[in-house]
Amino acid sequence: MQHEPMPESAEEAGILAREGMASIAYVRQSGKDDVCLPGIIFLGGFRSDMTGIKATHLGAAARARGQGFVRFDYRGHGADAAAFPDCTVGDWIEDAIDVLDRLTEGPQILVGSSMGGWIMQHVALARPDRIVGLVGIASASDFTERLMWPKIPDTYRARLADEGFITVPSLYDPAGYVITAKLIEEGRRHLLLPGPIGVRCPVRLLHGTADPDVPWQLSVELAEALASSDVVVTLIKDGDHRLSEPEQLARIGAAVVEVGQR
Repeated sequence: MQHEPMPESAEEAGILAREGMASIAYVRQSGKDDVCLPGIIFLGGFRSDMTGIKATHLGAAARARGQGFVRFDYRGHGADAAAFPDCTVGDWIEDAIDVLDRLTEGPQILVGSSMGGWIMQHVALARPDRIVGLVGIASASDFTERLMWPKIPDTYRARLADEGFITVPSLYDPAGYVITAKLIEEGRRHLLLPGPIGVRCPVRLLHGTADPDVPWQLSVELAEALASSDVVVTLIKDGDHRLSEPEQLARIGAAVVEVGQR
């Protein structure tokens, strides 16, 4: 799919159409020709969308630097949320790789929030020549197996096996959300821990010590599993899962700039 060149640093909202597959909504901005910085792709979290504060903040900061930036919604997210129960981790990895391949050129930094921190590892493994740095925000590596499955009681596991899905409560959605047996089972094909994980680019991992959803120890374990010799874990005291306060956003932005200059 060919795209017309955009004006420097302009935002473009679009739909990436894919033959026989769900389309992907995205917002993209070009980098300035005289700015020699890698582009940035933001990979959101489980059931989040590209309009969140971290995505928009990082996009604005990239625009101020004249740096290319893409944010997007995986299938089953954002406007396509009704399709969520049909989707799997493998689908979202495929979506992220397609965004990299078809909406960007040249070297890229991946910024992964929560589930996006797992997705970014797979993208970096699939396209090592394109990825120059990773920034993980409360990275939820292997979350379907490490975080989701252990919290499902035996009675719910039986229902999951019999009916193929369950609805669980969520701090972020009063209606709760659906977990399918397919999500859990397919997720097992993409587990990366305990490693080794053959990612060799610079990596910065930020995690709040008061994160109620993803324990900060998971970022430490990820750091130890990565093959890269340039990995830094930053623990933010009393930080929650979102890490969306101004000083926390500043730390994330500084990490993005750092890996882009190496």
